[in-house]
Amino acid sequence: MTLAIFDLDNTLLGGDSDHAWGEFMVREGMVDAEQFRRANDGFYEQYLAGTLDPMAHLEFVLEPLTRFDLDELERLHQRFMADLIEPMLLPRAADLLEEHRRAGDTLLIITATNAFVAAPIARRLGVDLVLATEPELLADRYTGRIVGLPCFREGKITRLEQWLEESGESLEGACFYSDSHNDLPLLEHVSRPVAVDPDPELERVARERGWPIISLR
Repeated sequence: MTLAIFDLDNTLLGGDSDHAWGEFMVREGMVDAEQFRRANDGFYEQYLAGTLDPMAHLEFVLEPLTRFDLDELERLHQRFMADLIEPMLLPRAADLLEEHRRAGDTLLIITATNAFVAAPIARRLGVDLVLATEPELLADRYTGRIVGLPCFREGKITRLEQWLEESGESLEGACFYSDSHNDLPLLEHVSRPVAVDPDPELERVARERGWPIISLR
């Protein structure tokens, strides 16, 4: 048994769930449409460029969650899943996950997207183990803060190493699938990195180093 690790957005999904959640909040009137969309698009451009300040982004994206109770947020997320996430599901991604299941591998999704957005998507994909940025809950309300480190860039390695210590799992022989140059620290940390529909920078690095490049689109 080995560990098969997957990025979520633009890897297992044909889109970015974090950005899509922002679009959904605009559509549902949960936020000021013009101001929020402009900021949401700006943060996404920073992410693509590798210049994102994760704490500034998290402060922005988590604040609207503080305005609603958990029941209402669950209802909103169900609509989000049906309207925006289902169209992003990729048959080839489902096939890849199933291939690893049949091999007896341990499947783990690791994502910078916060767990409120990401965890139900992972369940939809049939993956029980998820490491995501954890929004803080107090008295059944989101506070707008996070618990621990953002699960982003080098933070993914820290979160993964903590999980390995707690779970007793091993990184020996592990593979990691990702589309983004932001995941280069973790791709370099595993023995079997795989670039999936990579962005230009990751594609360049993958070709230089002879890493496999695949498409799930």
